[in-house]
Amino acid sequence: MGRAPLGFGTMASFLFKTEPGEYSFSDLVHEGTTMWSGVTNNAALGHLRSVRKGDRVFVYHTGDERAVVGLAKAVSGPYEDPANPGTNAAGAPKFAVVDLKPVKAARSPVTLDQVKADKRFAVPGFDLVRLPRLSVMPVPESVADLISTLAGL
Repeated sequence: MGRAPLGFGTMASFLFKTEPGEYSFSDLVHEGTTMWSGVTNNAALGHLRSVRKGDRVFVYHTGDERAVVGLAKAVSGPYEDPANPGTNAAGAPKFAVVDLKPVKAARSPVTLDQVKADKRFAVPGFDLVRLPRLSVMPVPESVADLISTLAGL
C-alpha cells in the first residue's frame, strides 16, 4: 500500500458513520477507546467483519454536519457484539463490533459537498455518494490519501 500516516502499517481504510448527537468523534476522544456497535445492515456488517487491528477508520458525522471529522484506529478485529451474541452460517459474528481509539481530529472536515464536487472521489469502491445510508464502507487507498490530505490528518 501507499504511505501509511501516523503509525499505520500496511492497512486498509474504512469510513464509519455516526450521528454526532448519539456518538461523536469528541465522545471517542473523551472515552479514549470505544466498542463500535449498532451496525445491522448486512452490507455494512460485511465491511465491519473485514476490519483488522491496525486499520485506519475515518469517522464521518451524519445529520446536519455530513463530513469526515476525525481519524481513528482499529485496536481489535471484529468480534461478537456482547449485546447480540451469535455467529452467522460462515462462523463470523452475526452482529460484529470492533474497538476503536481516536488518532486525530480533522483540521478541516471533509464535507459531503466537497466529495460530490471533486471528481477525484469518483472511484470504484468508494460508495459514500452512491450508497448514502451505508454506515460502514471501505475507502480505496487513493481516496484515503485524499481525505487525509484535505482534512489535515
